[in-house]
Amino acid sequence: MCGIIGIVGRSEAAPRLIESLKRLEYRGYDSAGVAVMDGGRVERRRAAGKIRALEDVLAREPVKGAVGIGHTRWATHGAPVERNAHPQRAGRVYVVHNGIIENFAELKAELQHAGKAFESDTDTEVIAALIEREIEAGAEPLGALKSTLDRLAGAFALGVVIEGRPDLVLGARRGSPLVVGYGEGEMFIGSDALAVGPFTQKIAYLDEGDYVAIDPTSAQVFDAQGRPAIRPVHAVSASAALVEKGNYRHFMEKEIHEQPDSCQHTLSAYLDPVANAVRTPDGFDFRDVARLQIVACGTAFYAGLTSKYLFEQLAGLPVDVEIASEFRYRSPAITPGTMALAVSQSGETADTLAALRWCKAQGLATAALVNAHQSSMAREAERMWPTHAGPEIGVASTKAFTAQVCALAALAVAAGVQRGRIDRAEEERLVHVLLETPRLITDALKCEDAVRSLAIDLARARDVLYLGRGPAYPLALEGALKLKEISYIHAEGYAAGELKHGPIALVDEDTPVIVLAPSGEHFEKTASNVQEVSARGGPVVLITDPEGAARMPLPQTVLAPSCDPLIQPLVFAAPIQLLAYHVAVQKGTDVDQPRNLAKSVTVE
Repeated sequence: MCGIIGIVGRSEAAPRLIESLKRLEYRGYDSAGVAVMDGGRVERRRAAGKIRALEDVLAREPVKGAVGIGHTRWATHGAPVERNAHPQRAGRVYVVHNGIIENFAELKAELQHAGKAFESDTDTEVIAALIEREIEAGAEPLGALKSTLDRLAGAFALGVVIEGRPDLVLGARRGSPLVVGYGEGEMFIGSDALAVGPFTQKIAYLDEGDYVAIDPTSAQVFDAQGRPAIRPVHAVSASAALVEKGNYRHFMEKEIHEQPDSCQHTLSAYLDPVANAVRTPDGFDFRDVARLQIVACGTAFYAGLTSKYLFEQLAGLPVDVEIASEFRYRSPAITPGTMALAVSQSGETADTLAALRWCKAQGLATAALVNAHQSSMAREAERMWPTHAGPEIGVASTKAFTAQVCALAALAVAAGVQRGRIDRAEEERLVHVLLETPRLITDALKCEDAVRSLAIDLARARDVLYLGRGPAYPLALEGALKLKEISYIHAEGYAAGELKHGPIALVDEDTPVIVLAPSGEHFEKTASNVQEVSARGGPVVLITDPEGAARMPLPQTVLAPSCDPLIQPLVFAAPIQLLAYHVAVQKGTDVDQPRNLAKSVTVE
């Protein structure tokens, strides 16, 4: 959510701030702004809407100077209008801010009682006002920042410039990520590696509670207690900084088609194709686990739910999968020997991170399955199990989801081997099956022409139902979520066996029903549900394999390749993603940045 960039540079800051902000568009935003220092004086430019609107403002009212901060905002406090856009200002202090200040109302009341007038509805302006008050009382910038941080409750990352301090940018993080970039005679802060990627490949990740001051040649980092701290500098590959759509119309389309590679890269961390063996990246042994507690949100929750079928069937390991925001607030009962596994693309999802921390405080073994390997979850969990999806720019997750399912499927096989449920011959077979995944996803993507044709009619629908059994049930949930996210069509996913327990009342000739029915043990039961829908005039779109299509020929059928049940969720993910994508394109929505959504939800 939101994006931050700060520069203490050697060349004009405004074009560089814009370049960085464009790379942060994937986070989701509804306004943007910059503040640039010229000879100690700060000029601010802001605009509601997309970055191009800010570029128009800068074209009319250019700013000069090599030091500045920039921001893309996703509205939390206050409407997405210019006065609420960042940077927010109080006197000489300008602040950009990701996150939410939970106690801003009482702080604002305190400041108003002291005579401070506010120009915006944001919680961010309160931060600027607190820093300004400290400076007016005689504090140096770092001391003013630390005093302000001590007053704030919530999760946030900050970037700050102060009029009259022309070679200084301040930053801080608590709950939201922030990195420091090291250049040649210039320094940067950013909300992630992509933010500073255009300017440097050397970055340091701030730890929880850190704050920092950067000048042209150095960074002074302090921990939450105000003690000087040293954070290691990492080399970030150019590919992490250079993200382009290539020949694709949207990032989402590109990322759907990148899934063979992202799945292959992820599986390479868990499989030994020479020995036909599966492994855990850190040598973890599941024999010590009595129960697995998975916590996640959104698409990651559906990946976890998919893995429940695999862990229990292959390893006999009981698995609970819970939405993190529910888990953290219901005082869950914990079974001795439980291991907590947080699943997240960004590794910064606020509710999942809080649930992980709760489990850790209860003494549970913890692991994080994340795509961002230096993220908060990756650092705070005892074990980090990686996915290798690469940067995912589209807000609606695609390749991150299949990378998560790949890793979880491999871990389920490893658990089955370690717990004596899978013998050597079966391990070799399952490893071979997993290694087939990239090729079979490539084959599944060949359904795109058929999906594009179906999307024309589906785009007219007001409501859509998705049905699936077994591991196809969480895939139905994910398919419905994708359609909702990017096409704004109301969609719901159901276990097919629940159709007669209520959802069938919604079926009519205007309600398409997407049925995920790979051939196998659940096929006949799912076919019966299809008949129930057809008998009531409901149009059915069947997603199946060639054997399923032969057994149940329907006029609207999307074919995926035949595959082993272990990887059916991975292979069948491509058609449901393409379906959502092409319906959204048909409707003309903003596919990569759907309304009201953010890529990484770092506040509750």
